[in-house]
Amino acid sequence: MDSSSIEQLSINTIRTLSMDGVQAANSGHPGTPMALAPVTYVLWNEFLRFDPAQPELPNRDRFVLSCGHASMLLYATLHLAGVAQSSSDADVAPRPAISLEDIRNFRQLDSPCAGHPEHGEVSGIEMTTGPLGQGVATSVGMAIAGNWFSARYDRSDQTLFGFDTYVICSDGDLMEGIGCEAASMAGHLGLSNLCWIYDDNNITIEGECDLAYSEDVATKYQSLGWSTVTVDDANDLTAIRAAFEQFKSTNDKPTLIILKSIIGFGSPNKANSHAAHGAPLGEDEVALTKQTYGWPVEPKFFIPEGVIEDFQSGIGARGQILSEQFQNELAAYTTANPTEAAELEAIWQGTLPANWEEGIPCFPEDAKGLATRVSSGQVLNSLAENYPWMLGGSADLAPSNMTMLNFDDAGEFSLENRGGRNFHFGIREHSMAAICNGMSLSGLRSYCATFFIFTDYLRPALRLSSIMRQGVVYVMTHDSIGLGEDGPTHQPVSQLAACRALPELLVFRPADANEVAQSYHALVRHPHQPSMLVLTRQALPTLCREQYGSASGVHQGAYTLKDCDGEPQVLLLGTGSEVGLCLAAQETLAAEGIAARVVSMPCWELFEEQDVAYRNDILPPQVTARVGVEAGLRMGWDRYIGVDGQFVGMEGFGASAPADELFKHFGITTAHVITAAKEAIENSLR
Repeated sequence: MDSSSIEQLSINTIRTLSMDGVQAANSGHPGTPMALAPVTYVLWNEFLRFDPAQPELPNRDRFVLSCGHASMLLYATLHLAGVAQSSSDADVAPRPAISLEDIRNFRQLDSPCAGHPEHGEVSGIEMTTGPLGQGVATSVGMAIAGNWFSARYDRSDQTLFGFDTYVICSDGDLMEGIGCEAASMAGHLGLSNLCWIYDDNNITIEGECDLAYSEDVATKYQSLGWSTVTVDDANDLTAIRAAFEQFKSTNDKPTLIILKSIIGFGSPNKANSHAAHGAPLGEDEVALTKQTYGWPVEPKFFIPEGVIEDFQSGIGARGQILSEQFQNELAAYTTANPTEAAELEAIWQGTLPANWEEGIPCFPEDAKGLATRVSSGQVLNSLAENYPWMLGGSADLAPSNMTMLNFDDAGEFSLENRGGRNFHFGIREHSMAAICNGMSLSGLRSYCATFFIFTDYLRPALRLSSIMRQGVVYVMTHDSIGLGEDGPTHQPVSQLAACRALPELLVFRPADANEVAQSYHALVRHPHQPSMLVLTRQALPTLCREQYGSASGVHQGAYTLKDCDGEPQVLLLGTGSEVGLCLAAQETLAAEGIAARVVSMPCWELFEEQDVAYRNDILPPQVTARVGVEAGLRMGWDRYIGVDGQFVGMEGFGASAPADELFKHFGITTAHVITAAKEAIENSLR
């Protein structure tokens, strides 16, 4: 193998660093980095618009390693390219995002070189990948954001944006259903700034792909509205360059580069087999492979002279020019467009619009009230009108979720209108959530919506929202058996417990329109946590806040909605539509001489963030008689009501009937709350 050229030296350095890192960890995936080093080298050193010294540059191209198991490919490239770690402190001396010592400690505790790339660990990792399909789907959101920024902020004589998004993906990414959902969406929208590089190596963990995968990928993607180009040899740099040039010249559709590769390229005994996929090659095979590359067996983690300089003269030099051009263009843009420039600065700094709180309404008392999905739609519209980079949509349920933005200039994102703020995701819940992650990672405040039951369809992307600490807003309606006749297939029962179990996710289940408004107010203030609004189909009375506690208590997660005279004998704890049952029960209990406090608990996560004094003030430890009321499972409630506490809610699946009949059938009634309260008091006295 020719190792004389600096290009080949740089490519083989990526390969050998990857091999050595995996071998040192005795864990990992060496074969894919060995196969894909050439295409990664050409992309980074010749095409990617990225400044290693300014890795957060807003108009940089995005690079996503969707096959996150090949993480050493990314870590080696970040090191060789000299990517610096971003810092908000100008006095901190620059340091590498990934050092050679980090690579030596691949997959070890506290090393930024985790088993799969983790967003937020170091600069240059655009997103967390590992669950296959998430990277390709999230990249669609990044590509959308690139188009949206251009449409909203570029001017005919001043161009700041127009970045491209590149993704390296595997057979597994395309096999996963979310991959096809996302590809369909990208093709429909004609996202010509999106390029997926498909590692067609015909190998999976169990063996060759034809065990379970025999599609004509090129034809499939062409039918989805993509341009496709095949590179028959992953080591053919000329063909790789031509493929990227074809992508750059395609202006009406996304591009799929089908790259025919040999996994574990250069390994005498494991190349082109699943043995090179998910385990170290072994010391002997590493030595033999290095000999094939014309590489010294020792020292490990060897970087030949000239390789760092090769990257410096390539992506380093191009990146410096890119940064200088951007800063010059931004200065001129700011002078000509101060309002828009101020918005962009807020986006880049992660701050809120100055007047965003003006978009939070206050609802008057109304005995008939509104479904919380309806009041949510009103709040969302008034908020988004004052929050210019808040945008999103629904999985074909906008008329039910009430998530359509209807103010002037909201528009609908499409081929014809790249600046629209309403998105039609189609019946693609999983990719919808991932796309919103991509928009959020690009600086936008995205939201998505569907029925609450279908959180089961989008949960993997929701989980990544939490892991990456992205402030995506999930608007989930039809929250319980209260949706009525659609029956148990559509009635959430376990979903509240499941969503509350997800770390970092803020789950809000508001009890009336003003709790809805304050839930939005609270979630906007948490830009680094995903949030979920769990909303009713049925109308709920809008409470008189002169008679009841202020809805601003939502910010503390739980608050005393209606207290009694003196110390309570029993605490009635509820969320959402069941808070009304607690209030009605309190009246009857009071008439019988029983003192009950009603506590609304719209967001458990925020309540847990309060200090002990506040939590004990709301839920006095000495009051052990407690009743939890919620049209879901008891799971999680014992934290607040105790293992001996009473619970009024669901124990199994729902049924098909009008909502009023269902609440009676399942015993979620005022009468049952009263009975439970008396039993709780009796039990506490034993």
